[in-house]
Amino acid sequence: MEHDKAFQDHYPPEVAHCFGCGYLNPLGHQIKSYWHGDVSICRFTPRPEHIAIPGYVYGGLIASILDCHGTGTAAAAMYREQGRPMGSQPPLRFVTASLHVDFLKPTPMGAELEARAVVEEVKGRKVIVNEELYAGDLLCARGRVVAVVAPDHLYNGCNSSSPNCCA
Repeated sequence: MEHDKAFQDHYPPEVAHCFGCGYLNPLGHQIKSYWHGDVSICRFTPRPEHIAIPGYVYGGLIASILDCHGTGTAAAAMYREQGRPMGSQPPLRFVTASLHVDFLKPTPMGAELEARAVVEEVKGRKVIVNEELYAGDLLCARGRVVAVVAPDHLYNGCNSSSPNCCA
């Protein structure tokens, strides 16, 4: 695996607070994604608080991993498409336009989870990513993320409650 630096660790600090993938969120998951050829890989070990029912992982965690791994993969794919190194200027940060998850099998606690993503399409400001999530050899979920380049106002500390923002 190409382990020089995780995709998410290239995010500008202004947009690195996400609960799922933000390196500035000490309470979050802080997932890390890396290229392995043309597949991106993310590994995460659920903690006891990620329980759904005894022995199984909460589905919201699975959706969160697929969401953040998908948007991280989208950013990495767009950098590749543009022939630029990750973290180069201007920054590319993606947000989720659509997230679809199919839960195929109950996901057991106690196993390291591995999300594997393949880029389906890079077009304009949009990237489509298809994913699978495994617990060991068990395929537990499939996901599809449609990610779009984050709007510029997200980099300026703007929020939707500001009267001149997000217009």
